[in-house]
Amino acid sequence: MTAATPAAPLRLGYGTNGFGDHTLDDALTVLADLGYQGVALTLDPRHLDPFADDLSRRIRRLAGRLDRLGLAVVVETGGRYVLDPWRKHQPVLMSDEGAERRVDLLLRAVRVAAELGAEAVSFWSGTPDPHLPEHTVWDRLLAGCAPVVEAAERAGVPLGFEPEPGMFIDTLDAYDELRRRLGDPDVFGLTLDIGHCRCLENQSVADCVRRVAGRLVNVQIDDMRRGVHEHLEFGAGEIDFPPVLAALAETGYRGLVAVELPRHSHAAVTMAEDSLTFLRAAERSAGAAVRKEPVA
Repeated sequence: MTAATPAAPLRLGYGTNGFGDHTLDDALTVLADLGYQGVALTLDPRHLDPFADDLSRRIRRLAGRLDRLGLAVVVETGGRYVLDPWRKHQPVLMSDEGAERRVDLLLRAVRVAAELGAEAVSFWSGTPDPHLPEHTVWDRLLAGCAPVVEAAERAGVPLGFEPEPGMFIDTLDAYDELRRRLGDPDVFGLTLDIGHCRCLENQSVADCVRRVAGRLVNVQIDDMRRGVHEHLEFGAGEIDFPPVLAALAETGYRGLVAVELPRHSHAAVTMAEDSLTFLRAAERSAGAAVRKEPVA
C-alpha cells in the first residue's frame, strides 16, 4: 500500500468584478502581488469596455500587462449595466427587443478572449420576459447561442456556460438539456460556480464537481447558503471547502478557480488577501486527507 500522489496545486484567480473601485491596472497589480495566478475579467466600461473605439489597442496593452505579471485570464460577460443603463443584465438572448445586442457582446467577448489568449469565455442565459411561452424561450436561446458557438469554434476559444440561479438555465440539468439541444458541441463547456451548487443543486457540491468534470472549463468560487443566491466571503456560508477542492484536484481540473465576490469591492484588497489564505488552507486540508487514504 502506498500513499496517494499529491495533486498539483489549484490555480487560483480573482474576479475583477470584485475590484470595481480600482483601475484594472491597479487590480491586476494587487492580485499578482498577493500571489494569485489569474483573473476573471468582466467586460465593462470600468475595466475593459468591449465597445471602445480603440478596443484592439486596449487588448494589446492588457495582453502585455498580463504576460508581465504572469496572470492567466478568463473572460466574463456578466457586467450588470453594460448594454442598458436602466435595466440590470438586459437585454438577454431571449428578449423581445435587443437580443442581437447580447449576441454582439458575446461575439466581442470571443474576440477579446482570442486576442488575450484567454482560457475561456463565460456567459449565461439571462431571465426571459415572463409572458413568453417556454418553446419560444428555447427557440430564442438556441438561436442566440448558435453564432457564439460558431465564432468560438473558429477562434479556438472554449465557452463556459454558467447555470445561474433565477435565470432560465439555472441548474446542471438545464445546462445538460441546452447542450443537447445545441448538438453537444465540443466547444460548449461549463462554468461552475461552487456557491450555486450549494444554493440549488440536489447533490453535494463535491459530487457536482465530479459530475461535470468532463465539461468543466471555468470555475468560480464563493461561499453560499442553501436556497439563497448571495455570494458570501469564505466561512460566512454553509460550504465545506476541503472536499470540494479535493474533488477538483481528483478530477484533473487545471483551469482557473476564480473567487467571485462581486459585491465586495468596498473591501477588495482585504477580501482578496483573506480569500487566498482561506483557499490555500482548505487546499492543504484536502491534500492531507487524500494522502491519508491508502490506495492499492
